[in-house]
Amino acid sequence: MQTVRPYQAGDRDACLALFDGNTPRFFDPSERADFAAWLDTSTHPYLVILRDGRIVACGGHAIEADGTAASLCWGMVAQDAHGQGLGRALTQARLDAIRAVPGVARVRMNTSQHTQGFYAGYGFEAVKVTPHGFGPGIEQWDMVLQLGAFQP
Repeated sequence: MQTVRPYQAGDRDACLALFDGNTPRFFDPSERADFAAWLDTSTHPYLVILRDGRIVACGGHAIEADGTAASLCWGMVAQDAHGQGLGRALTQARLDAIRAVPGVARVRMNTSQHTQGFYAGYGFEAVKVTPHGFGPGIEQWDMVLQLGAFQP
């Protein structure tokens, strides 16, 4: 059974384990401290997906100060659960939550060359690519989705 619920402080170690399992292909090791600090201090919505009681995905979003844009934050799926629809479920849950906020017209995110095609499938368009932007061999793809322009 699969459940999506808000992040709780007790989920921290499981979310860090997801990060570790996706390093170094999807995340540079240097990003771990930033992710841990974000988990400890962020007040933005963050979700976890549990399958049979185990956290197998996590990710959140933030509404930007002007209220017209949102950003996807720290999305990841357990390495041994890639390709099972969890990324789709997580992305859809975050986009649904963002679409429920009046006035938000676009969603920003940054990802790597490994997952940019996945997000392009949701209508995100690349606006900038930075070689080694996240670390050696990990490009940073800055992408934007105009809400209303695409509904999966």
